[in-house]
Amino acid sequence: MARGIDYGGMMHRAMQRLIADVLRAVADEGLPGDHHFFITFDTRDSEVEMADWLRERYPEEMTIVIQHWFENLTVTPDGFHITLNFGNSPEPLYVPFDALRTFVDPSVEFGLRFENHDDDSELELEEDEVEDEELAPEEEPDEDRPKGGAEVVSLDKWRK
Repeated sequence: MARGIDYGGMMHRAMQRLIADVLRAVADEGLPGDHHFFITFDTRDSEVEMADWLRERYPEEMTIVIQHWFENLTVTPDGFHITLNFGNSPEPLYVPFDALRTFVDPSVEFGLRFENHDDDSELELEEDEVEDEELAPEEEPDEDRPKGGAEVVSLDKWRK
């Protein structure tokens, strides 16, 4: 006899696939228009790969911004690799999809939040009302250095 349909788990996996598809498209074609992403992940996840100094600075969770400057974005079935610039220091990261907590594209007021429940199978989908002036100001790229950079921001004001 069936135990029931795990709608929460199915939605969780579907939203992870959606993020994987978006990141694959960006890896292949770059970021279109004004799109950019704030991705928050759990740094305590054993599969997360990051520099020790970043893990010490962000022992529980970290938010990365994928916008102007990023390299080596590759997507695997279980997560993504990316190199971001932290204070003019390129740092490679690996983030498994299971470690994701939020994915926000403020350019189109789209956001996903992965709830961390005991069964870790529920996902809350929400359309965040994000206004551009609430975001960290963008820097104008300097001709002598790579465009943009990585910054860690807090998304607490968008959390319920």
